[in-house]
Amino acid sequence: MSTLLEILTARGFVQDATPGLAARLAQGPVTGYVGFDPTADSLHVGNLVPVMGLAWLQRLGGTPIVLVGGGTGMVGDPSGKRNERPMLDVAQIDHNVARIRTQLERFVSFDGPTAARVRNNADWLRPLGLMDFLRDVGKHFTINYMLQKDAVKSRMETGISYTEFSYMLVQAYDFWHLWKTDRCELQLGGSDQWGNITAGTELIGRREGGAAHGLVFPLLTNAAGGKFGKSESGNVWLDPARTSPYQFYQFWLNTDDRDVERLLRFFTFLSLEEIAALVAAQAADPGKRPAQRRLAEDVTARVHGAATAAGVVRASRLLFGGLDLAEAGAEVFEVLATEIPTTALPRVELPGLGIVDALVRTGLAASKGEARRGLPQKAYSLNGRQVTDAEYTLGEADVLAGRYLLLQKGKRSYALVTLT
Repeated sequence: MSTLLEILTARGFVQDATPGLAARLAQGPVTGYVGFDPTADSLHVGNLVPVMGLAWLQRLGGTPIVLVGGGTGMVGDPSGKRNERPMLDVAQIDHNVARIRTQLERFVSFDGPTAARVRNNADWLRPLGLMDFLRDVGKHFTINYMLQKDAVKSRMETGISYTEFSYMLVQAYDFWHLWKTDRCELQLGGSDQWGNITAGTELIGRREGGAAHGLVFPLLTNAAGGKFGKSESGNVWLDPARTSPYQFYQFWLNTDDRDVERLLRFFTFLSLEEIAALVAAQAADPGKRPAQRRLAEDVTARVHGAATAAGVVRASRLLFGGLDLAEAGAEVFEVLATEIPTTALPRVELPGLGIVDALVRTGLAASKGEARRGLPQKAYSLNGRQVTDAEYTLGEADVLAGRYLLLQKGKRSYALVTLT
């Protein structure tokens, strides 16, 4: 375990750590946890930094605990927020908890001697009585101590409710509970969690005379100074219903050259030597984007599975060059059907369907006249080959993978026809 801090530091993970953590890790394996409050029914890529921290902990001999906040989600963490979080009802919180737990189980192993554990703090927080909480937790903290925490100080001008003011004590109780029940000695999280984490180490020390530690990661921004994990449409989610696997892959593929080395260090398990080689190849031939491709393929496979990742990679190559349409299987077209305009066509209508009518039906041409004018000018393609004859008719010989036809206008406008 002594190498955990060294590896995380070398990869840029360590923003701060409590004194004595290195010495404790040198003594042997440790159990550590990361908490996730269920403010939505999916995690987003910004949550992956602490998740990868847990994964490294397990790889190096530690035992990870995934804590889902069915209890703390009822309070709301003020960290990093200028305004009060909206309150969710219990049913919504429990729904979100179940969805998040499923996503987290993809990143750590639940088998073997260091099998990951999942805990839900609703199990101990919801039954907790107010008087017991005030007596056993509140008495260990002064108002002055709590006011010094950044999460509270940053909200003093705009206002903070007593509910959110109390959040750090509730999270401290979580750490104490896991220390007692799971012998958990380490909490990991983003740097905005430092105040909450150290409140937990304080509570364990004052209430039990025990030692516990915290380690926080930097909050990532991109080279342009924006918050990492955002796309033009908002958060990039792990849930494929919110962000499709194809869009997820494209997010990583479009990484700025200035960011790609850092993201490879954070979100893959590639060695630093492999990463350096990819960055060197990127610098030598930026147009091929070898570093971005490896990053995108690696993370997409981990989140959505190897088979799905292979399909989106092939779909991307099909649209942007590098894949012969004849090589594309049905799984590639299934991916495309979720990303580009798709028109269903009864198979009985295919024989004799004119290219002009097909272009109009799919929306690539606004009218038959526009299609007829564009075809001789090489404006349209069918299955990757240009069609210039306005009298061309489609047939079974044009069908790809048993039921698809791919129409194209210019370089970037596509339409897929699916035979039914």
